[in-house]
This record gives sequence, structure tokens and C-alpha cells, in this order.
Amino acid sequence: MLNDRKKKILQLIIEDYISTAEPVGSRTIARKYDLGLSPATIRNEMSDLELLGYLEQPHTSAGRVPSAQAYRLYVDSLVEPDALTDNDRALINCWFTERRRSIDEIFQSTAKILSRMTKNVSMVLANRDAGAHFRYMKFLPLDEHHAILCIITDDGNVDNCVVEIPLGMHPEELDYLAGRVSRLLEGRELENITEDLLQAVHTNIADDKLLFTSLVQSIRRMRSKHQQQKVFLGGTKQLLNQPEFRDVERVKNLLGILEEERVVRDLLKAGEDSGLKITIGSENKFTGIQDCSMVQATYRLNGQIVGTMAVLGPTRMEYGKVISVMDYLHKYLKTMFERQPDKLDK
Repeated sequence: MLNDRKKKILQLIIEDYISTAEPVGSRTIARKYDLGLSPATIRNEMSDLELLGYLEQPHTSAGRVPSAQAYRLYVDSLVEPDALTDNDRALINCWFTERRRSIDEIFQSTAKILSRMTKNVSMVLANRDAGAHFRYMKFLPLDEHHAILCIITDDGNVDNCVVEIPLGMHPEELDYLAGRVSRLLEGRELENITEDLLQAVHTNIADDKLLFTSLVQSIRRMRSKHQQQKVFLGGTKQLLNQPEFRDVERVKNLLGILEEERVVRDLLKAGEDSGLKITIGSENKFTGIQDCSMVQATYRLNGQIVGTMAVLGPTRMEYGKVISVMDYLHKYLKTMFERQPDKLDK
């Protein structure tokens, strides 16, 4: 157990190192922080902290750096979430106001703003709503033989493909057919659009087999998309700005992990039921990130998991800032989905 003085000195060392990425010495603590202690007293306390495993001394420096054990104590009992400034909140609000369209674009925007504000890699695992409803379909003519068939669901997702159209069919006729099919399927869950129902659709499109096949395939693709979890990444270039990732091989290994969507999905799902979870260094079981820290949080809406957000970076990350940004994003997105679904572009 550490006494209050040791905890305070350790906290200041951690926060100074997070800020500067430079090993911290006793004179630095005495000069920058008004503890009422001499450098010699602080040095003795730092020696004790090193013996206890909380500090490490790089070979090339007289200063000390926090160990993974120190970061664990810090995030468990010393860190306090930073209060977001008015500018931070305005940036997030403005970011989504200018960019939000479909559900996928909202999650992509979440990954981008999360990485921008934390200066680390961000990952978002979005649970797609298998209960999405068919909203409408339309044809966009390309030439006299082809058109783009678009199917739109109530959550703003769009599936499209190029289809052949019967010879001599005019755009007005395509609009008429799209309207009839839309009225037949509107409001139905994708899961409930059965083959029998599609046979009724077949009748509505004048028994044209090509159009019918294209429609069936589009609905199946849309249904499959909504049964999958999707991964969004942001800020991989941020790694290059961190002193810890100047080692090219280290960066290559980490980028190799991030490029594998299945691995990222498994990484995020591993902590899906934990609420806010912080793993540090070797606590990460996935090879390639065992010298990193990850802060992740799983968010629910009406009892259902909406998605998992995570920030991945060096152990020297701004934990207080990361936690506060993720908390604000959670509250903002919850408000967006609960109160303003009608304002999402469909």
C-alpha cells in the first residue's frame, strides 16, 4: 500500500510523463509542482516507488518513467476524467451536424472525431440493426438498357446494383413499378420479406425475370448487411506522431493488426460486456498490442448493444481526456438516435 505522499508523487510523475514523453526527475517534480518537499526527499520517494515496481529507469536517462503497474494504479484510483471545454463540445456537435447522414456515416464520423480528439487510433464496432425496415426502392436510368436499382431502409442504408431493363421500357414505367413494389414492401422488416412475398412482387413487375432476380438479390444483400457487425477505424496516421512508435517494425506490426477487420472485431468483442474497460500493456491478450493501452466502452440503447468504441495508443495516453471524450460521445449519440431519428438522411 502506498501512503498519500507516494501516491501524489507517482500521480505527478505519470501526468508529467504523459504530457512530455520525457523521463521525469526529482528536480522536475520539485520545480514544477508545489509539494513543499525538497528534491532529495522526492528522490528518496521515487527510489521507493522504483523498488515497489511503479517506476522504471531508462538506460539513457537519470529520470524515471511509469511502469504498467503504475498506470494500472493510476487508472483505477488516481485519474479523474478531464472536463471537456466548450470548444471541445462545440467541435463534436459541429462535426456531426455537418457530416451525419446514414447510420454508417455517423459511426465513421464517430471514429474520426474520436481519434482527432484523443490523438490516438480509434475503433468503432457497430451492431447493425437486423430489424431494419424496407422504406422504398427506386430506379435511376443509366441508358436505354440499364438502370441502377436502389433499395433504402429506414435506418438510412442504401443498397444498389446495375440491372438490365426490358427493351423499350421508359423511365416513367420504372417509376411506376418502383412505386408499386415500395407500397407492397414498405414498413416490413427485412427479415420478414419472404420468398412467398417476393413472388407477389414478381407479379407486380410484370413477370420480368431479370428485374425480379435483381430485386431478390438486392434484398438478400441488404438483409445480410444488417446481420453483420461493421468496423470503423480512425487516426491510424496518428501513430506516426507518437514517440513510442518511431520504431518502424513496431508500427508495421500494429498496422498489420488494424488491417485485419476480423481481428479488430474479435478484439472489441472480447470486452463487449464490460462497460468501460481499460487494458494496459501485457493485460492485452492480443499479440502486437501488448505494449499499448486500450480504453473501450460498450454502449446500449433500450437494453440492446449499439456498438463498442475503443481508443488504442501508447501506455502514455491521456486517460482522463480519452474517458471524458468517450463519455460525451456516448451521451451525444444516444440523444441523436433517441430523439432525432427523423433527421437522419434516408
